[in-house]
Amino acid sequence: MRKQATLRLCLPVMTLWWREMVRFCRQRSRLVGAFVQPLLFWILLGGGFSASFRPPGTPEGTAYMEYFYPGIITLVLLFTAIFATISTVEDRREGFLQAVLVAPVTRSSIVLGQALGGATLALVQGILFLLLAPAAGISLTMSGVVAAVAVMFVISFGLTSLGLVIAWRMESVQGFHAIMNLILIPIWLLSGAFFPAAGVPVWLQWAMRLDPLTYGVAAFRRCLYLGNPAAVGEAPSLLLSLVLTVLFTGVAFVAATNAARRSAA
Repeated sequence: MRKQATLRLCLPVMTLWWREMVRFCRQRSRLVGAFVQPLLFWILLGGGFSASFRPPGTPEGTAYMEYFYPGIITLVLLFTAIFATISTVEDRREGFLQAVLVAPVTRSSIVLGQALGGATLALVQGILFLLLAPAAGISLTMSGVVAAVAVMFVISFGLTSLGLVIAWRMESVQGFHAIMNLILIPIWLLSGAFFPAAGVPVWLQWAMRLDPLTYGVAAFRRCLYLGNPAAVGEAPSLLLSLVLTVLFTGVAFVAATNAARRSAA
């Protein structure tokens, strides 16, 4: 009986997860959009600011390319979450979502499968970008890599869940893009990924403190420098960042599940 209940829970989750993997393999352009574009941002913006901008609050000698690197990986996770959750809007238009909703599975299982699929794709692309750490001047340790990968998965799951909150309410891809750009890009810009909180106006500092992604970026940054914590500079503590990132991810998943339950597809 317990095995049957577990199977009924896991089967729809794994089916939707696998569907995202298959869809991604058939749409290679998503890899270009989610990986190559942040790479160009890192090279062009990082290279352009390196000569004239030293991030305040960081140790002496920290180049902007190095500071910008964790933020660019977060942008990879963000773009992948956006592309992954677009499929929910497309599935509604094609009728697939209606077929899933009438099946004898819970809405939480559906959302979990979608979120895991998007988070897995984001994690894979984030790991690929993680291989560029030596080019950024960051020396990784094994413990740092393991911790960074774990934090990347939590961030990916949270961002994908946040995207699903929006996608379950949208009727068109155009409307989805407009709302996502209005919400997720500012969240990334205020997270400390592009510029640190040190030296900015007070109102902007408070906006960055209230941004949940700030703590995800801080946790990821501290994991990258796990063997050399002094190189992080001014950033929230690892424990606080992890707690708030996990809390944000849980709240985003609950909100996505509620949005799915209220949707009539």
